This record gives sequence, structure tokens and C-alpha cells, in this order.
Amino acid sequence: MNSPIARLNDYGQSPWCDNLTRALVKDGGLAQMIDHDGIRGVTSNPTIFEKAMAGGEGYDEQLTDLRGRSLAIDAVYWEMVLTDIRAAADQLRPTYDRLDGADGFVSVEVAPDRAYDTASTIKQVHWLREQADRPNVLVKIPATAEGVPAVEDCIAAGISVNITLIFSLDRYAEVIEAYLRGLERHAADGGDPSKVASVASFFVSRVDTEADKRLPEGSPLRGRVAVANAKLAYRLFRERFAGDRWEALAQAGARVQRPLWASTSTKNPDYSDTLYVDELVGRDTVNTLAQPSMDALRDHGDPHPDTVTHDVEAADEVMAELGRAGVDYDDLTATIEKQGVDSFEQSYVDCLRSLEQRASDLAA
Repeated sequence: MNSPIARLNDYGQSPWCDNLTRALVKDGGLAQMIDHDGIRGVTSNPTIFEKAMAGGEGYDEQLTDLRGRSLAIDAVYWEMVLTDIRAAADQLRPTYDRLDGADGFVSVEVAPDRAYDTASTIKQVHWLREQADRPNVLVKIPATAEGVPAVEDCIAAGISVNITLIFSLDRYAEVIEAYLRGLERHAADGGDPSKVASVASFFVSRVDTEADKRLPEGSPLRGRVAVANAKLAYRLFRERFAGDRWEALAQAGARVQRPLWASTSTKNPDYSDTLYVDELVGRDTVNTLAQPSMDALRDHGDPHPDTVTHDVEAADEVMAELGRAGVDYDDLTATIEKQGVDSFEQSYVDCLRSLEQRASDLAA
């Protein structure tokens, strides 16, 4: 593989595709990414599915069949989502098997209207795991205050999860702790920690988007906060997955919960279109790439190893300067967490509405 995307695997970082459509799976696009770009995973969320299903391409036949069986529109949505999830998981299964369960995953997210309800989240995680019926499917849990206890309970039950919408270092520390406690409970109950996988999706570019709005024009901090935040998250990851507590779990077969860099396409055209890839290459990490990032990497990408560990002291200084510039880090990250949950919930509502309308059009 000569693709710069595939080279990330050589540096210990797994490239995943941040997109899932029926056409991508059926028409060979995903298979080509796996073969030529070394793609080792796929992520999905309500926004991705809303865009895919709204166009109707590849979905109309199943939509007509499901509505003809008088299923409620939310049940139709989940049947269509799970069809895509299973198909993508099957294409990635050889990767999963070859790497002994270390990679080759597809992620499916719980309904975003459950983000602030722990019990409801846990219930749907179990349901999605059962319905997907593939060992290489990760169920995504939003990292809200209510989502963190769900992470621990689901890990304790032996369910592999992707914790999404992480923005702050404090919340990331809570997610790691929930994973460790869940593994300890699972092992104490006689479970096999080696069968449990998890990634922690730490969002990147959205941090710069919000920070840049709050910083004065011309501030040297613009375009630097997101990378600094992610580098400090990686340092925290290395600190927490070390020492006696972790070694006891590792001896039982537990795997580290890899940081997954999410939202890594560049939003500001003044910044490099590979910024959030180039600066965050590190071992035991994932970078989930949207199509623009994949195109940019194929065209002119030149990633280098271990960049996420470079200039971490400078990252500390960036965060200190952010406070001195009058930007409240806690408020910034809380704001974008809420925006993220709200955006996914709106996409979910929009998708149900679009499916309802398209089903009516097809019936007519």
C-alpha cells in the first residue's frame, strides 16, 4: 500500500473512515479503502445516516418493504441502520480476525435523545449489540455526565463500546476511569477482559471552531487550542494506562482503550487541510477520517510518526494562555458538548421526517 493513509498503520495509528452509506458498502468503495488505504474501521452517527438516507440512493426498496409491514418510522430507521452496520462489519471481519480482535470495527450510535438518560442508554446498548450480532461492532455512547455510568455498566457486561463526544480533559479522565472500573467488574464476575474493546472519541476541530470565536482577532492562539487539547489527552491516556492497576488488568488480557481523534477534517480554510492528522499521529490511537481529509491525504499527505508526543510542554502553555486570554475552558467544552448532542438529535429527527416523507412519495 503506497497511500499516505495506509502509512498511519506503520506508525501505530489506525485510520478509520468517518462515513457509512449503503452505496459505499455495496459498490466496493469500502473494500477499496480497506485494500488500498489500510482503512481498519468505520464510524457512523445520526448525521451521517441522515445525509445518506435523505437521498434515498440504495434505500428505497427496503424503505418500501418496511413501511409495507406497517413498522413505525423509528423502527424503519433502525432496521435500515443495522442493515448497513452488519454489511460494513462483514467487510471488516477479515481485518478483525487477522488482528485478533484489535481492530476492524464498525460503530453504531444509540439514539441521541437518550444522551441524558443513563438507564435508557444502557437498555439500547444491549439491544443494539444483540441486533447487530457481530463481534466487531462497537456501540457508541455519548460522553455526557449521564453517559459515563452507562459506559462502566456496559463494559462490566462485556459489551464493546465507543464513547463519543468527548471534548474536555476532565470528562476524558472520567471515561477512562469508567472503562477501568468496568473491566475490573467484568473480570471479578468471571468475564474475559480480552474480549472487550473500546475507543474514546476525543473531538478535535470543533474545539478550534468554538475557541476561535472567543479569541480576539489576530490572537496567536487561534488554530492551536484543539491540537494542544488532544496532545494533553494523549498524555493523560499514557499516564492512566500504566502502573500497577493497569498492569493487573493487562495481565488478564485487557486492551487499552485507544483514543480516537474525531472531527479531524479542517473547518477553517486558513488552516492546513491535514492539520488534525499531521499533528496527532501516535501509537495506540485511531484517526477517523471524513472524505475531504482522505482526499487531501491521498493527494499531498506526508504523515510522520509520534507527532502527538511533540511539544507537549507547549500544549500546556497554550491552555494556560487560553485562560489568560479570558476564555473559560470548562465553559467552552461544555458548550460544544451540548452543541454536539443537539446536532445529532436534530439529525435523528430530520432523518425520521425525511424517511416518512420519502415513504409517502414512494407509496404515491
